[in-house]
Amino acid sequence: MSETALKAPGVTAASGDANRWKALVFIALAQLMVVLDATIVNIALPAAQQDLGISDGNKQWVITAYALAFGGLLLFGGRIADLWGRKRTFVLGLGGFAAASALGGAATTGAMMFGARALQGVFGALLAPAALSLLAVMFTDAKERAKAFGIYGAIAGGGGAVGLILGGFLTEYLDWRWTFFVNVPFAVVAAAGAYFVIREPEGGRNRNPLDIPGVLLSTLGLVALVYGFTRAESDGWGDAVTVSMFVASVVLLLAFVVVEARVKAPLLPLRVVTDRNRGGIYLSLGLAIIGMFGLFLFLTYYLQIVKGYSPVKTGFAFLPMVVGMITGSTQIGTRLMTRVPARLLMGPGFLVAGLGMLLLTQLEIDSSYGALLLPAMVLLGLGMGTAFMPAMSLATQGVEPRDAGVASAMVNTSQQVGGAIGTALLNTIASSATTSYIKDHIAGAAAKPQQDLVKLQGMVHGYSTAIWFAVGILTVAALIAFTFVNAGRPGATPAASGSGDGVEDELPVPVVAH
Repeated sequence: MSETALKAPGVTAASGDANRWKALVFIALAQLMVVLDATIVNIALPAAQQDLGISDGNKQWVITAYALAFGGLLLFGGRIADLWGRKRTFVLGLGGFAAASALGGAATTGAMMFGARALQGVFGALLAPAALSLLAVMFTDAKERAKAFGIYGAIAGGGGAVGLILGGFLTEYLDWRWTFFVNVPFAVVAAAGAYFVIREPEGGRNRNPLDIPGVLLSTLGLVALVYGFTRAESDGWGDAVTVSMFVASVVLLLAFVVVEARVKAPLLPLRVVTDRNRGGIYLSLGLAIIGMFGLFLFLTYYLQIVKGYSPVKTGFAFLPMVVGMITGSTQIGTRLMTRVPARLLMGPGFLVAGLGMLLLTQLEIDSSYGALLLPAMVLLGLGMGTAFMPAMSLATQGVEPRDAGVASAMVNTSQQVGGAIGTALLNTIASSATTSYIKDHIAGAAAKPQQDLVKLQGMVHGYSTAIWFAVGILTVAALIAFTFVNAGRPGATPAASGSGDGVEDELPVPVVAH
């Protein structure tokens, strides 16, 4: 296969317009806004719940409404980007996200808030795949691609922790409504910059008609899956609705695969996911996110409830992880990606993150931040940043330009589903271990202070138990990366087909007549 076969039609490293680095600034800004939103609202939730009179039973819908719309519509959003054009979809997604954020900030009732969050999810599902696929088609030179995806990977990984800091500041010193309003200037600047700066390469559209059965089956299947995990967290794994959601999601997603294999213009061409490299990346990335999401949740509660940190101090406590992610992504991943096979970055990256998790299994009530939490966070950040960077790049490398949107959507889908699973699964494990610990130890605590101490010890025991599972999950992610990802260095001479030695192979690109 010739090297030009790997590039988008009409796009070369030289012809990739001179504004592509300026475009990266606005794409990165939009990605930061979406990632920030995932954690910034968590900090504001207690204050918003009180102001809007949302019941404890309904407060989860502030998070769930967004997760369902975003997770369920990602594949559709990716296909829309391929059909309409990534720049147009990107700008539309930004405009809609800004309007939905303004509506959320101005909410006067719980129903208005839930609606705003669902709308944010809808436009986020347009925005996220369009942003990643723009990078995929604009940066085709190996070294430039490594730098661009290094920056993007650092933001994708570290943005959540930055959201905790910003959310803490806005909630503590201004008002919870500003956690929504802050998205508006982000979106306006990114949309204006994208409109004037981004020039999408020609020839990368997929103008086939929309696969409506595929859209309906994938959306309903993903919504059922995400809601099943969300429901499991609040109502238990044996709950009738939880079980029915999981059964429905399996049936719907299997039907989706059957339809996609048969229709002429599928929503998700199976060639995108059956490639061993991309399939391995989607799977390992989803598993890694399971561990990461659970950890964010546990450490936030540990620092605020057990250690008594304020929201702002909690946000700053996560900074070493952010610095580690940026360093791992832009300094280690970017510098080595053009020199070593991706699996030698992803596999060790997940293992280093797992080592950081392993340190956190030693968590106790009086654990020192400097002696335990700080080194654990640095290792987590370095490992995840190093692994995320080649994963983000390879997930869209070698894919046909007309499939760039859905390939990008699959990255976001694996992250979104991984986040839903991680929050539900690890939270359930932690809650069960905490309940068991308190039951076994509360009898020996006569006075109330002793009982309170046992409850805190039980809480920390639950976190450390769940973190052991996260260590195992990250180890499995590393094994998958080592086993499945056999693409060679991005700058290597492409081979006609992968030999499996993982040294000089490039991502195989299916040749399909346009």
